[in-house]
Amino acid sequence: HPDFPKTNQKTVYNFVLYVREKYNLVKEFESRQYSKVAELPYGKQIQADFGEYNMTTIEGQRKKVYFFGMVLSRSRYKYVWFSEHPFTTPTSIDAHQSGFKFFGGYSEEVVYDQDKLFLVDENKGNLIHTNAFRAYHIDIGFQTRFCRKSDPESKGKIEKVIGYIKYNFLRGRKYFDIHTLNAQALEWLDRTANGNVHSTTHLIPAQEWLIEKTHLTHLSVPFLTG
Repeated sequence: HPDFPKTNQKTVYNFVLYVREKYNLVKEFESRQYSKVAELPYGKQIQADFGEYNMTTIEGQRKKVYFFGMVLSRSRYKYVWFSEHPFTTPTSIDAHQSGFKFFGGYSEEVVYDQDKLFLVDENKGNLIHTNAFRAYHIDIGFQTRFCRKSDPESKGKIEKVIGYIKYNFLRGRKYFDIHTLNAQALEWLDRTANGNVHSTTHLIPAQEWLIEKTHLTHLSVPFLTG
């Protein structure tokens, strides 16, 4: 909207606060409190998770989209990859490869939910990977760590990113096709998700990424899922 006047984020925040107070729109907060966790070293960890969202097409029909999000834990540099179809183990591996390419490499470990795309069973506390995902992460060379779903201490950064994608990028956006949506997502990542000051670190993720990418391991050769 080029005709809109330019405003900073604080102005938008103050206006939203005014509207909430005027119309008594109470913001809900979780009652459980958590202490701040120390920042991890650069290049130590990526957090990853899946999400889905019901969009509206330009014809006014409903369209469910699926996405895979990743965030570098130290710099908060984010990536998202959309699909028209539910993810399978091969397409989730493709999404990893796309994310690692976007980041300029991969971290020492990647943290996940205990998702059926990556795990087939648990044997006396030992999590058993699917054959394809085990081959993938061993071949590439990163460690995996699996957490309980929606665990804020272990993977709260990606939980927030998934919500951010839904309610900042997707909400109110019309669906044209999956290629357009992925192109729009890259623009949003550059402009907003990675370009604005992060509310916790008070740093710009894109600038912090310039440091973090020097600590990542570069992909040597593409991994072939087929």
